[in-house]
Amino acid sequence: MSKQEQLQHIIDHLRSAIPELQGVMVASTDGLPIAYSMAGTDPTRVAAMAATALGLGKRISETLNAGTLSETSVTGSSAQILIYAAGTKGVLAVVAPSWSSVGLIHLEARDATRKIAEML
Repeated sequence: MSKQEQLQHIIDHLRSAIPELQGVMVASTDGLPIAYSMAGTDPTRVAAMAATALGLGKRISETLNAGTLSETSVTGSSAQILIYAAGTKGVLAVVAPSWSSVGLIHLEARDATRKIAEML
């Protein structure tokens, strides 16, 4: 199985574990999409924004001496976007309705980021 197929399998597993997810993306820290399951959005644009958000979160974390950043989030009135560091080369972005359980998303997404980090 190719890396692309393995990453897609991780995404598919995440979506099956949390069926209400609206989108999942693995991107590089350079902002390039690697694998995704998102409808109605430009994956290149989402990857760039997710990588930028993670980079900004890292700078804030460093400035405030908060340690190594593992994740950041954006919460809107109808959705939440959770962005996770997947090692030093990857970003995992998860889009969920605002009513979704953040605890369950963290549980599943953190496991996914460990697997993604090993692959990238």
